[in-house]
Amino acid sequence: MTGLGYGPITQIAWVTADIEASERLLGGFGAGTWTRLPDTEFGPDMCRYRGEPADFTAHISLSYLADMQLELIRPVRGTGIYTEFLERSGPGLHHICFEPEDFDAAVAEAGARGLPVVQDGNVGGTMRFAYVDGAAAGVPYLELAEIGAPMREFYEYVKTRAHGRPDQSERTATR
Repeated sequence: MTGLGYGPITQIAWVTADIEASERLLGGFGAGTWTRLPDTEFGPDMCRYRGEPADFTAHISLSYLADMQLELIRPVRGTGIYTEFLERSGPGLHHICFEPEDFDAAVAEAGARGLPVVQDGNVGGTMRFAYVDGAAAGVPYLELAEIGAPMREFYEYVKTRAHGRPDQSERTATR
């Protein structure tokens, strides 16, 4: 992207049919303790898939390898970008996530460059995200994200757990 920049890559994500197997595999390469978010709802009030209100559920597991967040996603119910990916490609690398300084401008520029938004949402003001189609360039999807303070705090908790520092308290998040 010229001018704006998408910002740093902060996450690598896989869609899988077996979260436990993926956790074990990535753990063998240095990923820390995983934080699981079972039955994460993506409802029509917070998410759109191909421009229409979405309604699906996924199991999500998060960890870190150094400062890079790792995300595992297993679709459970409904249709969305994750079920579409599994049906088309099988399990594998799904997206990398960028955090641009200006989320709206980055989404607009991606569209102007021919990268359509496939799925987008707003998680109660804690996070906005947009997945754009990057398959022509070798990455199935690129996620653009704007992370608010409450979600950033949760991610710090996940990182602390992943790096083996003592838990402060158990937390869950709805994405």
